Amino acid sequence: MDISNKKYFLTVKDHSVSKEIFDLYHDEALDMLMTHPQPSLDVLGKYYESEDYISHTDNKRSLFEKAYHFVKGIALKNKLNLINELQPKKGTILDIGAGTGEFLNVTKDNGWKTIGIEPSDRAKGIAISKGIDFVKDTTELENHSFDVITMWHVLEHVPDLDFQIKELKRLLKPSGSLIIAVPNFKSFDAKHYKEFWAAYDVPIHFWHFSKKAIQNLFAKENMQLEKILPMKFDSFYVSLLSEKYKTGKMNFIKAFFIGLQSNLKAKRNLEYSSHIYVLKNS
Repeated sequence: MDISNKKYFLTVKDHSVSKEIFDLYHDEALDMLMTHPQPSLDVLGKYYESEDYISHTDNKRSLFEKAYHFVKGIALKNKLNLINELQPKKGTILDIGAGTGEFLNVTKDNGWKTIGIEPSDRAKGIAISKGIDFVKDTTELENHSFDVITMWHVLEHVPDLDFQIKELKRLLKPSGSLIIAVPNFKSFDAKHYKEFWAAYDVPIHFWHFSKKAIQNLFAKENMQLEKILPMKFDSFYVSLLSEKYKTGKMNFIKAFFIGLQSNLKAKRNLEYSSHIYVLKNS
């Protein structure tokens, strides 16, 4: 990644695994941040080796994990409602970064044909036990074969961003819907926690997006941004992890009020902790 024309933004630590230090650089033209240095693919896997990475497990050991999965159940219903609203006629859905398969399981039960992609063998194994079908990567899939493609907090993990966006364009039907969910570094909780903001999650988050960045990146492939939706639960979850990184403790009360403050400010400036972006082929 060339950072010669990028502006230094912030230094951030990998709090969950390696404790290594990384820098964030701002691409002013796109209005997005880039992690530097970015780990090579042959060592990337070690940065995911954390019990705190609960999206790759079905664990419900602690109060935090139980609360996470309770909220996740509500979010799954909301995601299903969104997809059925966008595409009333059920077809085929691709979920890239399918994790342990909860989302595809819900959509499959609702009458959708489902395919997943998931690099984690551990998470994929759990999903396969639920009856979810997978392919190794998008290159195995035919052009214009999906009515809906989803990436729930996955685009920020993709090393080759340009290739990924081209693939999304190739795979989506002309009438299809692309749904991308990513953190927003312009939110109040990001500005409050700064280098401790958990959603920076270096180095496994290569990219950090703004609304402008998403619009401009997909416009290069003639994909139009149609709708932006808030993910209001994310401010609480991210604030709780950020408190842990900042203080060493799960300060539930403090995190709740920071998350609430973030959502209240976002009602005015529309900068939520995370956003869902709905895009279409133009």
